[in-house]
Formats: sequence, structure tokens, C-alpha cells
Amino acid sequence: MKIGYLALAAGTLLYAGSAQAQSFVNGGFESGTAAGWTTGGGDRSSTPNGSLDPASFTSPTNRSAVIGTNYIDPHVGASLGTTVYSGSYAYRVEDTTTGGYASVISQRVNNYQDANIFFAWKSVLEGAHGPTDAATMVISLKDLTTNTTLITRQYNAAANGNGVDPRFTLSANGYYYTSQWQIEQLAIGTTLQGHDFLLSVLAADCELTGHAGYVYLDGFGAVTPPTSGVPEPTTWAMMIMGFGLMGGAMRRQRATVKFATVAA
Repeated sequence: MKIGYLALAAGTLLYAGSAQAQSFVNGGFESGTAAGWTTGGGDRSSTPNGSLDPASFTSPTNRSAVIGTNYIDPHVGASLGTTVYSGSYAYRVEDTTTGGYASVISQRVNNYQDANIFFAWKSVLEGAHGPTDAATMVISLKDLTTNTTLITRQYNAAANGNGVDPRFTLSANGYYYTSQWQIEQLAIGTTLQGHDFLLSVLAADCELTGHAGYVYLDGFGAVTPPTSGVPEPTTWAMMIMGFGLMGGAMRRQRATVKFATVAA
């Protein structure tokens, strides 16, 4: 009876650990759509980089897209690595051609209760021009409750390379790109628990319309986006605890049986 109960308890813990990874709406785009997100875009050809505001690009657009694991970046190719971080789908913000446009994707979560917020991104920015008009990207995670920006990533493809950092590589055909997925984490703690948050990702071509910029986004959620079927660390801990309890019960049962045999 005890062993059966412990097995059931371990199974329940395993299920709870798996469910924890799905606390966001469509964080991994696994429906094959951007359901749960707000998307938009528009012309940025008269807007310098310092004035780009994600809230200004709300018009419907088909320049961005959900992409699958068979998608290969058209400019950097295999050098970029995977275009999907986890699961079967990711999202590409803005298209891969030129035109002086910007696209945005955002998601708001209210009364957030989990311990962490994670998301993953890659970027491809075609190098040209200066810091005010080069192809650019802006990522921000805001605490709407306190009106505070907690995470911000802003890079541009200015020709001298000063708009990027060492996480970017310059391709032979002139594109700055991140070959590794960049994993962002915000630890919530008691200070931020229950607050409302907004993640927004903006990608823009250069202001002069001749050079492309776009961002890949994946894995927005409460735990580190998994790269395989390996359980999350918390799940492993619960599994080990459950199996340890079962093992202890089995050893005690064997000891009891052995003692009874000797006594007889």
C-alpha cells in the first residue's frame, strides 16, 4: 500500500513539474501561430533609431512570420545555427528583405506569480550607415506596475561595428548576427511577484531602406526553454525525491520480510 501511494505521489510530482513549463500563453509558438501575442509594423523610413517606439508600430502586417525547424536563414545560412530554440516553431520579427520597415511583437502578462521569466532571441542586422539610421533591434521587458524597464537590449548595424557587442559576428557578406541563442532571465522574487509585465521585440530595416534587420524570438516562459526532452532541474529533484522514498520503503519491506523469516 505504501509503495503504491509513493509511486502515485511521484507521478503527481512529475506531472506538476511538466505543467510548470506551460504557464505562458503560446510561449514557444507551438500552435504554429502567434496567438496570445500582439503584432504590428509600419514604415520607419523617417524615424531615427533613437526615436523608434514599439508602441508606434501597430498596423497589421505580414512581414513577420512563425517559422519551423526546417527554416534556414537566407542571408547567414548555417552559420546562424538553429532558427528555432525549442520545440517545432519560433517567430521571426520583420522580413528578411529591405524596405525601410519595422515590425513588433509583444505580450503582456498580468499578476505574474512564477519565480522567473525567460526568453530567447537571435538577431541578423545588415551592416551599413551610422548608429541613427542603421538596421536595428530593440528588446525590452517592462514592469508595468512600477513603469520600470527591467531588461533592455538595443543593437544596430552601424558600419564601424560600434552598435553591437561580442555576442555578434560579422559575416562575409556584411551581416552582424548572433550564432548562439541569447537567453534572458528575470528573477521575480517577492519584490516583483504579482506585477504586470510586457515583453516587446522590435526589428527594423535601415532608415534609408536599403538594408535588412530582423530578430528571431522563442521560449517566452516561466522556466528555461528546454532544448531536449530532458526534464527541468526542479522536475529531476522531485523525481529523485519520489524514487528515493520508494526505494527506502522497498528496503524496509525487504528487511521486515527477512526478519520474519529468521524469526520463524
